[in-house]
Amino acid sequence: MKFGGTSVANVERIKNVAQHVKREVAAGYDVAVVVSAMSGKTNELVAWCNEASPLYDQREYDTIVASGEQVTSGLLALTLSSIGIKARSWQGWQVPIETSAAHGSARISAIPSKNLDDGFAAGEVAVISGFQGIEPLSGRITTLGRGGSDTSAVAIAGAIGAERCDIYTDVDGVYTTDPRIVPKAQRMDRIAFEEMLEMASLGAKVLQVRSVELAMVHKVKTYVRSSFDDPENPNPGTLICDEEDIMEQQVVTGIAYSKDEAQITLRDVADRPGVAAAIFVPLADANINVDMIVQNISADGASTDITFTVPQAEFQRAKDVIEKARKDVVCDNVETNMDVSKISVIGIGMRSHAGVAATCFQALAGRGINIRAITTSEIKISVLIDAAYTELAVRTLHTLYGLDKA
Repeated sequence: MKFGGTSVANVERIKNVAQHVKREVAAGYDVAVVVSAMSGKTNELVAWCNEASPLYDQREYDTIVASGEQVTSGLLALTLSSIGIKARSWQGWQVPIETSAAHGSARISAIPSKNLDDGFAAGEVAVISGFQGIEPLSGRITTLGRGGSDTSAVAIAGAIGAERCDIYTDVDGVYTTDPRIVPKAQRMDRIAFEEMLEMASLGAKVLQVRSVELAMVHKVKTYVRSSFDDPENPNPGTLICDEEDIMEQQVVTGIAYSKDEAQITLRDVADRPGVAAAIFVPLADANINVDMIVQNISADGASTDITFTVPQAEFQRAKDVIEKARKDVVCDNVETNMDVSKISVIGIGMRSHAGVAATCFQALAGRGINIRAITTSEIKISVLIDAAYTELAVRTLHTLYGLDKA
């Protein structure tokens, strides 16, 4: 069971979480609980780091920001004990959750389960601080990046051979799109790992991308549920599972969107071998994630326009990298636009149905929405549009593919 920041925002909410845990213990399960920091605490700790030293040591940063989860795990263990449930808190280094040395964005390398198994044998609920681990060689505390508690939970579920992993949040499942934009959005009973991976990476904020990757690789059945449900009678939530576990697959499962996009266009680039590498290798070396890429060849074949997108948070760095690369890339000028958004249509059923892209483009054109760039995969179509049309595009496509109906 994993509980996010809003689920443990204060002691009253932690007492509610304890009732959810009590229900599963009463059902006869050995229970491991992964907790996030209280809502807003990590931001407060990050602000303190910046105040103390804007050019902080990433290792000490991890030590500081990991403390938020430590408080929550102790409070939940205390609360469980007060209602007669044997429990103990575990920090990442105590489990141990072993990770790489990439402080601030470490990856889990191994989770020996002996300590947790011994605790289960003693009848204890394991309350584990999420988001954190330990780098074995240095013995330093590491953190897994924002949303890392989801990853902690799925990895621990895989390590202990859990029957399932329940991710509790402030929504009662995965919806066909954002219900704040489309009131008719429907909660899905099931969604395939591949679809959830696309939705998470394309803007849906329900789960961290790496947690879905881990669940898919280790075949961990994962539920998204609401901690705000009645602990005695909770809703089942949405099951994220193998494609084979879904009886009938819709053509389109969901519509995702992201406003966190910035567009960069290089005009009249000299069209010769190595130009693309001269642009994108420096961006990769700077750890800037490039998403959509569109290249247009001019009529004379001598020049080309190259358009690509980066996250808004990386926009200024990407622009600086491109300016430095211009000594190797001959181009007329560089145009930028931060007022764009990405809309994505996702569904495993698209593999076996033709015309999904055509109907998408036709519907957007009918609403007067211009498409700036397009990327596709087997199970998704993404289009880049002007940000002002985001909500109209999401509503249009949600209705087009029949997702308004239960």
